[in-house]
Amino acid sequence: MNHTTSIAAGVLIAAMAWAAPASAQERQGIEAGDVLLRVRGILVAPTESSSGIRPTFPGEKVSVDNSVMPEVDLTYMATDTIGFELIAATTKHTASGKTGTTGGIGDLASTWVLPPTLTVQYHLNPQGKIRPYVGAGVNYTVFYNEKASTGLKSAVGPTSVHMSDSVGWAAQAGIDIDLTNRVFLNLDVKYIDMDTKATLRTTAIGTQTVDVHLDPIVVGVGFGIRL
Repeated sequence: MNHTTSIAAGVLIAAMAWAAPASAQERQGIEAGDVLLRVRGILVAPTESSSGIRPTFPGEKVSVDNSVMPEVDLTYMATDTIGFELIAATTKHTASGKTGTTGGIGDLASTWVLPPTLTVQYHLNPQGKIRPYVGAGVNYTVFYNEKASTGLKSAVGPTSVHMSDSVGWAAQAGIDIDLTNRVFLNLDVKYIDMDTKATLRTTAIGTQTVDVHLDPIVVGVGFGIRL
């Protein structure tokens, strides 16, 4: 278990322990004023498309791999049915060449991605034990700790990498299933509009750029608690 996973698990365990003495007669479901804390394991799967690597390899595109990490989110219920969810997670991804010269190099660069996302949710059946919801909102993505791969640096010399930040929209659908009066199972799927321009400054072939539409699907499974 990595350090980030340990922190996320610790947060949920502490919250569950705090709630444990609650009476079995407490209400079920959710209502206005509730705060919902969830910890999920997420799969971030880019549905990427890219431009060519310009100007030297205009016909060669890149692919971006999937990533699995923990995620923590908080939802504040403004009414019985309307909630505001803030999502916090960070994942690492690698961009690779697909064909030609860059395909022969393989991995080109890696980056960490921090995409805080705020969604407005509509919760169906808020007083029930099974509560579907849908949501839509905005996302701001920060790309950080970008690094050129060893293979790329071997091919074109010392290389620096920069990826521009992104602003986009997000959509989600999910379901909460009560396990106790306060603890629930959560299943969640999101689509995030996420674009970046990668700039590679190399020694041998100068500055190269590539536009990448990441647009990931994020699938999450985890547990939550009504605080």
